[in-house]
Amino acid sequence: MITNRVRVAGIAAFLLMAAAACGAAPETATTTAAGGVNARTASSAQDFGGLDKLVEAAKKEGKLHVIALPPDWANYGEVIAAFKTKYGIEIESEDPNAASADEINAVKTRKGQDRAPDVLDLGQSFALSGAAEGLFAPYKVQTWDKIPDAQKDPNGLWFNDYGGYVSIGCDAGKIPTCPTTFADLLKPEYKGKVALNGNPTKAGAAFAAVYAASLANGGSFDDIQPGIDFFKKLKDAGNFNPVEATPATVEKGETPITLDWDYLNAKYADQFKAKGVNFQVAVPSDGVYTQFYAQAINKDAPHPAAARLWMEFLYSPEGQNLWLKGYARPVLLPAMQADGTVDAALAEKLPKVEAEPSFPTEAQTTKAQETVAAGWAAAVSG
Repeated sequence: MITNRVRVAGIAAFLLMAAAACGAAPETATTTAAGGVNARTASSAQDFGGLDKLVEAAKKEGKLHVIALPPDWANYGEVIAAFKTKYGIEIESEDPNAASADEINAVKTRKGQDRAPDVLDLGQSFALSGAAEGLFAPYKVQTWDKIPDAQKDPNGLWFNDYGGYVSIGCDAGKIPTCPTTFADLLKPEYKGKVALNGNPTKAGAAFAAVYAASLANGGSFDDIQPGIDFFKKLKDAGNFNPVEATPATVEKGETPITLDWDYLNAKYADQFKAKGVNFQVAVPSDGVYTQFYAQAINKDAPHPAAARLWMEFLYSPEGQNLWLKGYARPVLLPAMQADGTVDAALAEKLPKVEAEPSFPTEAQTTKAQETVAAGWAAAVSG
């Protein structure tokens, strides 16, 4: 089953201790690529003399160090395997279930060490804060112009890669008529059946569900309170189920209706078919909320050419279609649909969404998180 990438705190402390225990003699990488190019300051493949020269420089380094990339999350296992096979570059994958905060901590505490992460896969708020702290190297992949402006730093410090929408998953074998909107969830036939993937004060997917509920009930990116009020109403109606939804609880019938990312629910639906569970997935039309993860390159990456080649691979049609195979929506999906490079069969499996994606700012997200932290327990307790 798919790992729930809540990425708990506490691993950060482990990383800090590991860095301290690593010794006082940091390892450093040779950053001069073929042709005298400083790989660490290269901001595009052209700086190497083209993609072939970048490949040559990356192969010379021979290694890429990553953390926080679960192999069963958004198809990362296949992404990593495909990169290794294509370029013959070893990938050291450490602490797959670490959090974005742990990645940032590792960048800071392992500077100058071969064990520092070369690249980062981050939640949006960490991408913004890391860029503000000067931790990332500017780089623009060859498909840069196809990434929407709202989904990238203009200087190339970070860029969105894959994501999804809040969705409603429903076991149609236990629910005669599956809900497709937030308004539906309040119907009496769903008493005790609506669950979240975790606590929204800690879990990203659950927090996103509250944000989506807010948008469905007169709220906005500036005001998440209507989302909290909605769940209070859901609880008062007896429909809210406090059990944390997992594939196991769905299979057992404990949480027949779950709010989660569409790429997780869609993956579950595929896995459940073999077990005779008809799991249906819908993106609620009255509360469309999306979130993408961002990629960035460590400014002090020990393998700077391999880090840049990794980005080129992720943002190539091959890499983007691998996200799609994991039911995640690649950031280049609209461009690939336009130029015919998308795997149409995989795209067809995605839950349908009519709205254009839009995103809260860091300030709006921070305010929303504070509001949820202050009001969630009272709304659903008792």
